[in-house]
Amino acid sequence: MFRHGVKAGIAIAIGYAPVALTFGLLAKSTGLSIIETTLMSMIVFAGAAQYISLNLLSLGTGAFEIIFTTFILNIRHFLMSASLNEKAEHDALLKKALYAFGITDETFSVAAMKEGPVCASYMFGLIFISYSSWVVNSAIGHIVGAYLPENVQLSLSVALYAMFVGLLVPAIKIEQKALWLAISSGLINCILLLWLHVPKGWAIVISTILSAIFVQWAMERRKETTYAQ
Repeated sequence: MFRHGVKAGIAIAIGYAPVALTFGLLAKSTGLSIIETTLMSMIVFAGAAQYISLNLLSLGTGAFEIIFTTFILNIRHFLMSASLNEKAEHDALLKKALYAFGITDETFSVAAMKEGPVCASYMFGLIFISYSSWVVNSAIGHIVGAYLPENVQLSLSVALYAMFVGLLVPAIKIEQKALWLAISSGLINCILLLWLHVPKGWAIVISTILSAIFVQWAMERRKETTYAQ
């Protein structure tokens, strides 16, 4: 199962590489040393939070504000962990606590789409390959990122979105509900961010909850109508 997890995480590792390289490049330009850059990737392991932290550090923001901002941004991890716990096999609490550290949007998506329950060995394999790619490429980005052409630097972040599309398409093929969840959550998130100016972390959490409730309600109503006919 560890090998299965590693195999499932290869796509994530490839997608993380350019984003981690870009992070290393920006960390160097922000003034972080290679040790600080690598340690941030090792301890935090959250792309959006690390990018925001760099921006706040460059503005001279204090530690409390940075910690609070990243907490709000990543509060959705509570929902992802609770959801994945329902799918996880019964195991020692320490094992679950260890692989819970490695739950990201991407590893959660892969684990959630896996048929059947997930075990600790599978999660360790999935997280090992993803985590290794993120940490190693962050360090490499700090070392060699500055020597990349500017147009290459600007195009690196596209790979992460391409990876999300690659994860979404198979789910849509299996169940149409995934498509409606993606569309509704995206629309709600845009409304919250662009019109209501809700902070990004809360916007993601609220849009996820509302879209799940709406889509599930719509599906149930559709079933009731079908049965009535």
